[in-house]
Amino acid sequence: MTRTFNWRLVFKTMGVLTLLEAQFMLIPTFAAWWYDEPDLGAWLISTFVTWMSSWWMLAAGRHAEKRVGEREGYVIVAMVWIVYSLFGLLPYWLSGALPEITNAWYEAMAGFTTTGSTVFTDVAAQSRSILLWRSLSQWIGGMGIIVLSVAILPMFGLGGMQLYSAEVTGVSYDKLSPRIADTARHMWLTYILLTIGEGVLLWLFGMGRFDAICHSMATISTGGFSTHNDSVISYSPAIQWIIIVFMLLSGINFTQLIYAFRGKPMRLIRDEETRWYVGACIIAGLVLSGGLLLHTHLLSSIRIGFFTSIATITSTGFVAADYMVWPPFLWMIVFFLMLTGGASGSTAGGIKWVRLAIFAKSANAEIKRRIHPNAVIPVRFNGLTLREQTTSNVVAFMFFYMAIIVAASLCFCACGIGFDESLGVAVSMIGNVGVSIGQWGSSGCYAAFPTIAKWVATFVMLIGRLEIFTILLLFSRALWKK
Repeated sequence: MTRTFNWRLVFKTMGVLTLLEAQFMLIPTFAAWWYDEPDLGAWLISTFVTWMSSWWMLAAGRHAEKRVGEREGYVIVAMVWIVYSLFGLLPYWLSGALPEITNAWYEAMAGFTTTGSTVFTDVAAQSRSILLWRSLSQWIGGMGIIVLSVAILPMFGLGGMQLYSAEVTGVSYDKLSPRIADTARHMWLTYILLTIGEGVLLWLFGMGRFDAICHSMATISTGGFSTHNDSVISYSPAIQWIIIVFMLLSGINFTQLIYAFRGKPMRLIRDEETRWYVGACIIAGLVLSGGLLLHTHLLSSIRIGFFTSIATITSTGFVAADYMVWPPFLWMIVFFLMLTGGASGSTAGGIKWVRLAIFAKSANAEIKRRIHPNAVIPVRFNGLTLREQTTSNVVAFMFFYMAIIVAASLCFCACGIGFDESLGVAVSMIGNVGVSIGQWGSSGCYAAFPTIAKWVATFVMLIGRLEIFTILLLFSRALWKK
C-alpha cells in the first residue's frame, strides 16, 4: 500500500533550513554596512525576502507528522540545494553584480555545490560583501547543508537520520556517537576549527584578514572561489603550502580526522581509503613535479606540482599556475585527476577513492576468477569482505557517472562547444571541480558559456554534489510506489 507523502514535513523542514540561510545572509549584510558599500540595500531586501519565505514555509508545514521516510528525505536533500541557490542568487541579481538571472543562478549553484566555477569576468572588482557571500555559500555547502540541519532539526522535533544517509557522500558512513545529531555536531565543530586554523595561518603569513577568511572557507569546503582573478597564483609560496596542507586534510573522511584528533591516529593510518587517497596525491604530485622540472627550478616545480594535483583530486579548483600552457601530457593528467575526488565523508567531489579502490579490486578479482573458475575470491576492503550489494552499488554508480558525462558532453557540443572542451566541462561539473581544459581551463570563468549550457551545467553540478542516486531516485516510479 502506498503511503501518503508528507508534504507538510517537507515544507516545515525547508522553512527551518531557509530561516538558517537568512541568518547566514546577515553576515555579508553586516559586511556591506561595515564597508559602507552600495550593495547594502540589495542585501537587506535579499535577507528580508528569504526570512519571510522561510516563515511562509513554516506556516505551510504546521501540524506536520514527525515522520521522515525515504521519499521525504530524498526530496528534502534535493530541494535544499535548489531552494538555497534560488535565494542565494538574489544578492547577485539585486545588487547588479550579475544582472542576468542565468548568471546569478549559475554563480549561486556553483557556490553551494562547491563547484567553484564562476561567471565573473573580474572577480577583484566585486564588493567585499559579494566576495564574502561567494566563499560563505561554499562553506555552507561544503560540509553539507543537511549535515548541519540534522544537528538543528531535533530542536524542532524532526529526525535527521534519513537526511544524513541521503546526503553524506560515499559507499558508507560512520557515526561517531549513537545519536546522529551528535555526529553532525562533531563534524561541524571539526569543520569550524579547521577553517579558523587555516584562516589564522594565512593571516600570520601575510594574507590580508578579509582574504584569509574567504580563502579559508573556500579551502576547507574544497570550493575554490578566490577573491582574485588569478586565484592564488600571486600569493607567496608559504601561503600556497598552507593551502596545500588544508586541501589535503579537507579531502580526508572527516570521521577519520576526528578520531585522529581524539588521539587515535592509527585508525586514520590503517584506513585503506585514506592510504589510496594520500598515495594518489603523492604519486600525481611527483609526476607533475617531474614534468615541470624541465621548465622551472626544483622548489617551484614541487610546490606547483603538488598544489595542482591536490587541488584537482580534492575538487578544490584553486590554481597556482596556468596548467594549460604546460605540455599536453601534463594537463591531460590534470584532466584524469578530475575524475577521482577525495575520500568519502569529506567535502571533496568526484567519484571518491573508496569506489575507485573497490572497482579496481573487483576487476582484479574477476581476472583471478577467470584463471581459477572454481575458486572463491572475495573482494576485501579495510580487512572486511564486501557484500555483493556493495560492489554492485559501485559498478552502478560508475556506470551512471560516465553516462551523465557522455550526456552532458553531447548537450555542450550541441550548444556549439568543441568536443574536448565539452568533455572537460562535463567532467568538471559532475566532479564539482570548477576548472577544466581548453578555453574554460585554469581560469574557471564561464561567462562566455552559452545560456542553455549554463543551465545544463548547474543541473550536472547538483547531480554530482548529491552523488547521483539521490537525484535519479526522484525519477524512479518504484520509490513513489514504495
